[in-house]
Amino acid sequence: MSTIGSNVLNSVNGSAAAQAAAAASKSDGADLQDSFMTLLVTQLKNQDPMNPMENAEMTSQLAQINTVSGISELNSTLEGITGQLDAGQAMQAAGLIGSGVLVPGNRVLVGEDGSTTPFGVELEQAADEVQITVRNDSGEVVRRFEPFAMDAGSESFTWNGEMDSGEEAPKGSYTVSVEASADGEPLEVVNLNYAMVSGVSLDDNGAPLLDLGGVSEQVSLGDIRQIL
Repeated sequence: MSTIGSNVLNSVNGSAAAQAAAAASKSDGADLQDSFMTLLVTQLKNQDPMNPMENAEMTSQLAQINTVSGISELNSTLEGITGQLDAGQAMQAAGLIGSGVLVPGNRVLVGEDGSTTPFGVELEQAADEVQITVRNDSGEVVRRFEPFAMDAGSESFTWNGEMDSGEEAPKGSYTVSVEASADGEPLEVVNLNYAMVSGVSLDDNGAPLLDLGGVSEQVSLGDIRQIL
């Protein structure tokens, strides 16, 4: 838990660093604006008296100065917002520690007492027929559910651990495959499996990654489909 707190604090500190960078960017923008003004004044002093700078040309150069200044201020604002978002995401991720989530994957676990982990299905559009099949580690079908209709989105399901034979499935890891169709045409399906969030770390860009305790690789907040 102390490691997680450290990561979150680092993210918050990263926000302070982003603010410092924004201040530096603002300073650079001011320096660039001063340089523009110096060049403009020098140009006015050294212009040809017989061919002075036209009003339109001067106005154009002043507009360029304002544009550079505006872009610098916009960049500073965006950097500050980015730092706040990163810190907020880190805090949100830390709050998920100890929670069960559904993330992309096709594994379901059966315990010694016959208990099973939940699994899920995600569809981009509604299906009039969804077929779920459970296989053991040898690829043999142990349970095939009755087809059913499903709306677009993600749903979680629980297998009671009973095989088609009526016997209880042995303890172990099983895979779930899902086929879906609408009007006879196959649909794209995303399989989801259950995992417990055990920790949080940050990637090279400061974005939070969730440690799922070895069930799968680290995932981002965007990979979570449901919190159970």
